Amino acid sequence: MLQVEKVLYTGKTHTTGGRDGNVRSDDGRLDIKLSPPGSSGTGTNPEQLFAAGWSACFIGAMRRMASVMQVTLPADLSVDAEIDLGTVGDGFQLEARLQISLPGLPNDVANAVVKAAHGACPYSKLTHGNIHVTLTVI
Repeated sequence: MLQVEKVLYTGKTHTTGGRDGNVRSDDGRLDIKLSPPGSSGTGTNPEQLFAAGWSACFIGAMRRMASVMQVTLPADLSVDAEIDLGTVGDGFQLEARLQISLPGLPNDVANAVVKAAHGACPYSKLTHGNIHVTLTVI
């Protein structure tokens, strides 16, 4: 298992109440109510937060890898992330789908950038071999 050599940033949150609670970051920039998926509650849920974090990180990884590959990414690139919460036997499991839009890039170039980003993105590394992930260039 790899261990971080130099910490660049540490995100810190305090959560109370679980899926019916609240999450607040130590700097106060994040302060949100949580609600279980599919409920009538007004808050978000961990799956949405994971989708948001992963898609943002994935865009950063694409930018980094495209720079290394000397590829100019379109300004209107986007990632739509879907995180499923489901059951496996008596337990729970996540699975994910990332739909990546790189308009104007040839398909082979777009796929190469996405593949490289998936190998570099910390969220992708976190999930590698742990959950089913589908990447689709649209």
